[in-house]
Amino acid sequence: MGVASRLSQHHLVSRRRVTRRKPVVRRKLAWNDAIGAAPDVALPTPLPEPNADGLAPLGFDAPHVPSALDFPLTTLGFGDPLRWLAAGWQDFRRAPHIGLFFGVCFVLMGWALVGTFRRAPEYTLALSAGFLLMGPFLCLGLYHASRELEEGHRPSFGSALTAWRQSGAQLAIFAAVLLVLEMLWGRAAMIVFAISLDGVPDFNQPLASFLTEEYITFALIYTLVGAVFAGLIYAISVVSMPLLLDRQVDAVSAGLLSMRLVLTQTGVMLWWAALIAGLTLLALVPGFLGLLLVGPLLGHASWHAYRAAVPR
Repeated sequence: MGVASRLSQHHLVSRRRVTRRKPVVRRKLAWNDAIGAAPDVALPTPLPEPNADGLAPLGFDAPHVPSALDFPLTTLGFGDPLRWLAAGWQDFRRAPHIGLFFGVCFVLMGWALVGTFRRAPEYTLALSAGFLLMGPFLCLGLYHASRELEEGHRPSFGSALTAWRQSGAQLAIFAAVLLVLEMLWGRAAMIVFAISLDGVPDFNQPLASFLTEEYITFALIYTLVGAVFAGLIYAISVVSMPLLLDRQVDAVSAGLLSMRLVLTQTGVMLWWAALIAGLTLLALVPGFLGLLLVGPLLGHASWHAYRAAVPR
């Protein structure tokens, strides 16, 4: 018993004297992934070999992977928007069932806009802003169909309806940004309406009764405010929605890249915006029924505009 006690006591004392070494925290780098993710990035020469445990050598930094802001932009010409429309029409003819569904959605949105104008005209511009918010998201299905056709696949109706799932989180962030802009637009429109007019005008009166200084000033300010917000929404969304659908980028970078395209190639992008606005106005004439064709046509064409502006 005495020998056993001494051995046990010696064992405990020895364990107390053992100093535990803290694990060395070393940064684990995605060695092979970093190299494969950025093949065009200049790496150190010669490239350091990884350690036996798969870690990068100390003092080595992972190569910088370009963000969406680093994407090159193609120099566009004034004839390109017409080619986008021609390519969009071909996509519509190859998948008419998808295009007509979204065209019906656009027609219903137009009828809702007319009903609001007749019953509560002060909310017309705010509702228009809401439709500008919904339009790009409805076009996600058209973008998806154009991409499938581009890759030689036949797009399905179900996949077009659920195209938003591919980048749901970033699309939600982008939707929040557009929603804030839409709310600011609506508030600004209400303020202009309140300070310019004494009450809601009666639109059943003859047209000559609106040719007064008060109504003309109101129309100019109302249009100017709408143009500023519509231009801002157009600038951040002209290619950002197809970009979010096609590549794994964040919403902020996609919006900034879209603005960079508009600011660096303003003439062509203004021409593209004028074509969109002109075709949309023409589609409104026959009771919004023209949107059955013009809506999906512009959706498919917007995908080709993205493909032409942002090379692969």
